[in-house]
Amino acid sequence: MAGFDLSEPAIKYLKRRLRRSRLSAEVYVDDMTEFRRKKKADVGYCMINTFRHLANEAEAISHLKCVAAALRKGGIYILGLHLLPPDADEEDGERWTARHGQTKVTMTLRVLEFHRRQRYEIVRFSMRVSRAGRDLRFRTDYRLRIYTAAQMKALINSGPEFELLNVYDFCYEIEEPLKLNDDLGDTVLILQRR
Repeated sequence: MAGFDLSEPAIKYLKRRLRRSRLSAEVYVDDMTEFRRKKKADVGYCMINTFRHLANEAEAISHLKCVAAALRKGGIYILGLHLLPPDADEEDGERWTARHGQTKVTMTLRVLEFHRRQRYEIVRFSMRVSRAGRDLRFRTDYRLRIYTAAQMKALINSGPEFELLNVYDFCYEIEEPLKLNDDLGDTVLILQRR
């Protein structure tokens, strides 16, 4: 198992968690548009909209080329992201809460700006962590690139690296693949390296 992130604190945290669980993995700081791996992998994945942090088409293509170079021929790349249906509400938001022991985490996502023609939105992520009467609050705004189903198809077809094998939503019904079309929002693409 190997993985990377652009955030050095995130990698340090993951290394501590791996040690505490007596697990091992190759984890390191790297950029998803420039990374190189010597050892080829069978499977790669990028979930939870991370791909949408790539600001433009050139960065997205560079990322796909890096992934293809890191995979063996026939290898699988699992890419999860939110697509934009044409009738999507531009003032979207969501909230969820999770508990672990005495710790409660509430995450709120809210679209602050939406620019369909320029293909980006600004999304605010607000996190509240409560434990034993103590509250911590964090807030970060991210600029995320927007993709419709047609734009994602065009991106995949723009290079010879990948073939689209299947499409799912976030329910992951493996026996029920879907079509890459405007009915999808939560999307998981199964790509195979040619």
